[in-house]
Amino acid sequence: MTDSRRKITIDKQVPGYWRVALDNPPINTVDDQMYDEIFDLVESMSADPTLKVVTFESTNSDFFLAHYGLGESTSRFGIPRWIDAAVGLARSNVLSIAVVRGRARGGGCEFALACDLRFASRERAIFGQPEVGLGLIPGGGALERLPLLVGRARAIEIVLGANDFDADTAERYGLINRAIPDAELDDFVADFVHRVRAFDGQALAAAKQILNQTFLPNEDQLASTQTTFGATIGWTGAQRLIPKARELGLGTLSDFELEMGKRVADL
Repeated sequence: MTDSRRKITIDKQVPGYWRVALDNPPINTVDDQMYDEIFDLVESMSADPTLKVVTFESTNSDFFLAHYGLGESTSRFGIPRWIDAAVGLARSNVLSIAVVRGRARGGGCEFALACDLRFASRERAIFGQPEVGLGLIPGGGALERLPLLVGRARAIEIVLGANDFDADTAERYGLINRAIPDAELDDFVADFVHRVRAFDGQALAAAKQILNQTFLPNEDQLASTQTTFGATIGWTGAQRLIPKARELGLGTLSDFELEMGKRVADL
């Protein structure tokens, strides 16, 4: 059943800046309703010529976005238009920033990867693509965006190893821009946003669009991978492993979710 409660809220008090909060208790899974709200948000961003920067934060300090929540809700589009939203986020003139505290795994990590910048709490942020450990593949852009950010070998380590990575390792690999002490993260982001807001919007947009010519993944490839991901739900491995993971607490506030990178290897 679709939850009518909003999964994202937007603070527009500061001119040229939207502060977006991600809120889907208990562990901030990315469900289809949230994907629909993100799609609508990206369209609204593109329609506001005064907007320069958007930040995304979680209301849950333990989970930035846990992962995609299979079967938690239904998209009004049938299949959620996440790929379109992610491409739109990258192609928008607006700068998007993921401010990561807590776990960003699976679809949650892919959401952070779709943003232009990623700043993370050194003590609290955890990144991972656990899909292979559940008999699946990443279907929301990790297979295309990770090699552009970290290189082929490290992308293979992240995806095929299906383990968790702390913020320092993520920074060293290039998955995030910076790992920042948690007590300093908010001030750092506020200062960065203040700098960007002070700059000319036309110059910001032009520079981003030229950079996009080199550093964006192929859109047809993204769509093809999402189709393959849809098929993986029926694969034998997924049919065997996902029920085991649910018995152990997948999708709930549990030790399995808190330590998923380690626990998927035991399935």
